[in-house]
Amino acid sequence: MLPQLLRRAAVFLAAAAFAGVATAQDNRPLRIGVITFLSGPAAGPFGVPAKNAADLLVDTFNKGGIVPGYEQKGFGGRPIEVVYVDEAGGPTKVVTEYRNLVSRQNVDMVIGVISSGDCLAVAPVAEESKKITVLFDCSTNRIFEEASYKYVFRTTTMATQENVAAARYIAEMYPNLKTFSGVNPNYAWGQDAWSDFTESLKVLLPAAQIATNMTPKLGAGQYGTEVSALIGSNAEIMQNSLWGGDLEAFVLQAAPRGLLKKSPNIIICGDTILERLGSQLPDGTMIGARGPNGPFAPATKLNNWFRKSFQDQFKAIPVYSSYHMATAFLGAKSAYEAAQKKFKTAAPSDEQIIAAFEYNKFESVAGIVDMSLGRGHQAVQGVPYGTLRMVDGKPTLTNVRYYAPDKVSPPDGVKSIDWIRAGFKR
Repeated sequence: MLPQLLRRAAVFLAAAAFAGVATAQDNRPLRIGVITFLSGPAAGPFGVPAKNAADLLVDTFNKGGIVPGYEQKGFGGRPIEVVYVDEAGGPTKVVTEYRNLVSRQNVDMVIGVISSGDCLAVAPVAEESKKITVLFDCSTNRIFEEASYKYVFRTTTMATQENVAAARYIAEMYPNLKTFSGVNPNYAWGQDAWSDFTESLKVLLPAAQIATNMTPKLGAGQYGTEVSALIGSNAEIMQNSLWGGDLEAFVLQAAPRGLLKKSPNIIICGDTILERLGSQLPDGTMIGARGPNGPFAPATKLNNWFRKSFQDQFKAIPVYSSYHMATAFLGAKSAYEAAQKKFKTAAPSDEQIIAAFEYNKFESVAGIVDMSLGRGHQAVQGVPYGTLRMVDGKPTLTNVRYYAPDKVSPPDGVKSIDWIRAGFKR
């Protein structure tokens, strides 16, 4: 009898100890490393607005009961801590910072980064580290078309979707287009953007010819040579994939010389300069926001809350990098809480979170996000564009068109360039 009682006591003590460990784990803050530009020319228009969105979401999540549709406190009741890292410095430095987040800061998850070059460097390191990493902004389609990842997700659109939509918009607005030019930064994002845009126009407007494409170095800052060449090209319109401080510098240098009027730009990342430089943009400038973000975001309860809360707290309109950061946090929270429910556990493992994240559909501040590409790791959304008009001295978007996901996204498993060249067949 005594041995049986001792065995029962041991089982009870072990169960109690396990419950104590589980409770401690449940109450331990979930540490999230966030990588964004906090210094340099990309910080003002991109990195800091993204950080502000992270601050807003983390604060309201931890209070609980505030964010429409995401009222549960923290991530599934677990409080959140954030460790910020400055993305400035290039891919090698960002990889070092990423490794420090994992090995020294002991983060449970990483949300970052902005530059496509940094994303391409970080993704394989995340896989090697076996750390769930949500790419919140970078756009190169090469991430999931050139490799397969288990731990890496991207909750925003990619270059193919944004530039196919841009080409479709040009085909609608300029059906008789004869010549066009481009200005694209000379690295992954700019190269992908120009390739997808030009290959799409070959299908949509086969008579249109390339006048020139300028490929300045990322962070060049001075664009006199490019502006002169683009003016001399006499193109009817111009595709422009510059972003951040580069885009601002280009607009400030091109506008006084009349380039933006002579060749109306379709600016893929244009949302970020509407508030800051809208008065410098002539009527006819075409604007994108890398998905249904910023001025294109739907008037849902969630977006209305986000937009108002952001403006009240930071005295600025949230740009698309803010929307992208918010969407990444919402996607991660959605997957975490879906894993809790699916696997009936308060503290889901990384394996369980990944299983819940793959092919997940969740509501974001930019509408519904469908993780249906990249074997469930790449987001799909529709992509809008609009044309700028000054109305009562205020930049206003007109002729807005929304292009559905199946019009801008290749089928899963098909490379973007192959899908485009095949005439967008599904």
